[in-house]
Amino acid sequence: MQQPTVLLVEDDACQRQAAQTYLATHALQVTAVENGAQMRRQISRSMPDLVLLDGQLPGREDGFALTRWLRESNTRVGIIVLTEATGALDRVLGLESGADDCVAKPYEPLELLARCKSVLRRSAQKATPALIERVRMGSCTLDLGRCQLLDDEGQEVIVTSGEFDVLKIFAENPNRPLSRDWLLETTCHRLRDPFDRSIDLRIARIRRKIEPMPSRPTTIRTVRGVGYMFVPLVD
Repeated sequence: MQQPTVLLVEDDACQRQAAQTYLATHALQVTAVENGAQMRRQISRSMPDLVLLDGQLPGREDGFALTRWLRESNTRVGIIVLTEATGALDRVLGLESGADDCVAKPYEPLELLARCKSVLRRSAQKATPALIERVRMGSCTLDLGRCQLLDDEGQEVIVTSGEFDVLKIFAENPNRPLSRDWLLETTCHRLRDPFDRSIDLRIARIRRKIEPMPSRPTTIRTVRGVGYMFVPLVD
């Protein structure tokens, strides 16, 4: 049985090493990083089953801001925010930001392990029972297993790797508005500046390939002031 994967984000080196060592000795596969930038890079490679986030990370993005970003990115990943013992408001803020649980520091390692296992169980119940390999998208079908876009006759529709990445993100997040910033950061691993229209141009190319009427899209819809949303066909 594969070990659950945990991403620990903690700027204190001693606490990071101690938590990583303890959890790793209890059947959890732990990767530890010290800040939000490293967390984003790690998640861009692979989404873990559980993220432990220090709420008081220094810098522009603290743990609560990262929790909001992470929850917007994925509804199923487990999130535990590590808060200060006296910070009752931090616990409320963590839960309102999208965390599944909060643990006050300093914590007992055994309690942290128990909370991790509890959130992992709940996250497993939220997960899709079986991996969806083929997703209907407009007049085409996205084959995730073969990394192909197919038309109604089963012929491959040529898409770039960037276009496929965007389609895959939409397939994994149906009926959820996704911001332009998040789409660009997730698929291109870079931040969008105010004049960056690369995501809009990519969406326009995708629409020409999957929408029956690209000028009046019904599959990849524009959400004003936010970005785009994939709306699956209803049988």
